[in-house]
Amino acid sequence: MSNATGKVLDELAKLVTDAAGAAQGVRREVETAMRSQGEKLLNTLDVVQREDFEAMREMAVKTRTENSALTVKIAELEERIAKIEASLAEKPAKKGA
Repeated sequence: MSNATGKVLDELAKLVTDAAGAAQGVRREVETAMRSQGEKLLNTLDVVQREDFEAMREMAVKTRTENSALTVKIAELEERIAKIEASLAEKPAKKGA
């Protein structure tokens, strides 16, 4: 009787193992199908890809940094021009005095 019980338990264990393997396969299939459907949905909504978003974000950060530097440089140049104009305005006044 123990031999027959052992065979039954072996068969049951094999059945459970096969079922677990089949469940894993079904899970992978469902994940693949869901991912595919999700990608289709995002493509129809015209949503930007993460890689494209990150590239644009980096470009924006770089542009902001360059813009800030140029703003400072313009302010410095305007200050220099103002000093030169002030200096030129004073010279004719000194000649006439």
